[in-house]
Amino acid sequence: QVQLVESGGGLVQPGGSLRLSCAASGSRVSSNFMAWYRQAPGKQRELVARITSGGYTNYADSVKGRFTINRDNAKNTVYLQMNSLKPEDTAVYYCYQYSTITQSDYWGQGTQVTVSS
Repeated sequence: QVQLVESGGGLVQPGGSLRLSCAASGSRVSSNFMAWYRQAPGKQRELVARITSGGYTNYADSVKGRFTINRDNAKNTVYLQMNSLKPEDTAVYYCYQYSTITQSDYWGQGTQVTVSS
């Protein structure tokens, strides 16, 4: 049973930083495709950043240069470091895993990020 648990969301002022964490159980983050998505009110869920099992990363144009995805294999956790936050980054952020073994999608419960003064 794969479980993804996000943490680290909250309220931050524009220009501030937050680090989101996604702790996985039942699978290894180092062996699977991992990503962060977000969904703002009234909008579709969108891909923010992803990291492959080989460590390749890429980002949505809207967050390039501000967000960084990485993982700690020992802690079996994926992170999203978010810097220079803008009000338009306000959304619920979801951790996602595609399991190459089960060929299934897994989602976390989401964590709210609000950027406001």
